[in-house]
Amino acid sequence: MINRILIRIKVVQMLYAYMLTRSEFRIQNAPETASRDSKYAYSLYTDLLLLMLELSGYNVQPGKGNEKIVKGVDPKLSSTRMAKALFADNDIKGLILRSSSHISDYDHIAQRLHDAIVDSTAFKDYKRKRSVELSDDVRMWCAVLNTVIANDTALVEILRENPDFTTVGMKKAFAMTSDTLLGYNDTRSAYSSARNDLDRSLDKAYELYNSIFALIIELTRLQSERLEAAKGKYLATPEDLNPNTRFIDNALAMRLERDERLQEYIEANKISWSDDPVLIRSLLDEILKSKFYEEYMAAPSTDFAADCEFWRNALRYVIFESDTFAEALENSSLFWNDDLSIMGTFVLKTIRQISYDPDGSAGVTMLPQYKDEEDSEFGPELFATAVTNFEQYRSYIDRFLNTEQWDSERLAFMDIVVMVCAITELINYPEIPLAVTMNEYVEIANTYSTNRSGQFVNGILFSVANYLREEGIISKQ
Repeated sequence: MINRILIRIKVVQMLYAYMLTRSEFRIQNAPETASRDSKYAYSLYTDLLLLMLELSGYNVQPGKGNEKIVKGVDPKLSSTRMAKALFADNDIKGLILRSSSHISDYDHIAQRLHDAIVDSTAFKDYKRKRSVELSDDVRMWCAVLNTVIANDTALVEILRENPDFTTVGMKKAFAMTSDTLLGYNDTRSAYSSARNDLDRSLDKAYELYNSIFALIIELTRLQSERLEAAKGKYLATPEDLNPNTRFIDNALAMRLERDERLQEYIEANKISWSDDPVLIRSLLDEILKSKFYEEYMAAPSTDFAADCEFWRNALRYVIFESDTFAEALENSSLFWNDDLSIMGTFVLKTIRQISYDPDGSAGVTMLPQYKDEEDSEFGPELFATAVTNFEQYRSYIDRFLNTEQWDSERLAFMDIVVMVCAITELINYPEIPLAVTMNEYVEIANTYSTNRSGQFVNGILFSVANYLREEGIISKQ
C-alpha cells in the first residue's frame, strides 16, 4: 500500500524538480549591442509587459503608492493565472522597482484600453468559459495585445512621440511580447510532464511491492534448479541425490507462485528477475550462508508460520541489506531506492498477515495500491495546489525569516519546497492534524535536505501555523 508518508516524499521530489526547471516566462534580456530598432523594441517590450499588468489591476508604479490607474478592473481580467505569474516573475519585479520603463506615459489612456479589452470579442468569449485553462489565458491576451492594444490610435501616437521610435521596432516589440506569453503557455507541457512523473513514481512504488514477492518466487525456482542439477552430477553425493527440500517446498513461496492476482500483475507489468542472474545467484548464496537458513533447515519440523517467518528474515537481514540489491533497484528504477524502506515494510506486514491464514482460505491477500480513493487523489491534488499557490505560500515563509541570519535568496531550495508542501497541506487539508503535517515534513527535510534543515523548517512552520490561525486561514490546533 502506498501511504501518505511516501506520497508526501514523492510530491516534494517532483515539486522540487519541476520548480527548478520551470521557467514561467522567457523575459528577454536587453541587447548589449544592437541597432536602433532592436533597442527601441526592447524598451517598448518591457512597457507592454507592465502595461498588461496595469490593465489587469496591478500596481506597477511604486511612486504612486496604492493609487489605481485603472478603476473597476474586471475581476475576470485580474484573476488570470498568467497575470498573477507575470507579476510574481523576478525580472518583472526588477523592472517595477527600477522604474526604468515609460509606463506612466500611458496613464491617461489606460482606463480606455481596459474598457476596450473588456468589450472585445476575445475577452467576452474568454469570460463565458466555465472552466478556464492556462492556454485560454494566453490565447485571450495574445488576441487583445495584437488587436485592441496594437491598433489603438492614441497608443500609437504616444509611441511616435518617443524620439527613439521606429515602426520596425514597434512591430518587433509586439512580436517579442507575444513570444513571451506563448512561452508561458509552453510551461504547461513541463507541468504535465511533472504530473505524469508523479503518477509514474507512485505506480513504480507499487510495482516494487509486487516485485519483491516475485523475487521470492525466483529465488525458490533457482534453488530448485540447483538441487535438480546436483542429482545429475557424475559423482553425486547422497546429499545431492536426496537433498533437504524444505527451502523449495516453502509453503509461502508455493502460495505466491499459485496466486492468480499476483501472477496477473507480474505478467501485465513484465516483472522479471531472471534478466539479472548474477543478482539472483548472489542473493541466494547469501541466504544459504545465513544463520537463520541453517536453523530453518535443521529444525525437526516446520509449519506455515515458520515458512513465512523464514522469508521475513531473508528479506530483512539479507535482501534489504544487500548493496547488490540496492544497485539493482537503482538500475531498474530511479525511484526504487527511496521507495524500499516503505514498500519493504509493507511486504513484511503482508507476509505476517498471510501467516495468520495457514490453510490458505483467504488466498494471498495483497495490499491494494491505495487504501481508498481519497489517498489515490492526495498526491496529485497536493502537487497541483502547491504549484498554483507557490508564490503565496513562499511569502508566508519569507515573513518569518530572520534576515540577520538568513537570506531568503540563499535558502536551500529543498527547504523552501518542503515548507511550501507543508503549508499547502496545513491550509487545504483541515482533516489532517497539524502535528502530523509538521512532523512528516520536518522528517522529510532531515532526510532530503541539509543537516540543519529539520530544526529550521520546524521553526518556520511553527510561526507560519500560528500566523495562519491568527488570520483565520486555518483553525486546527
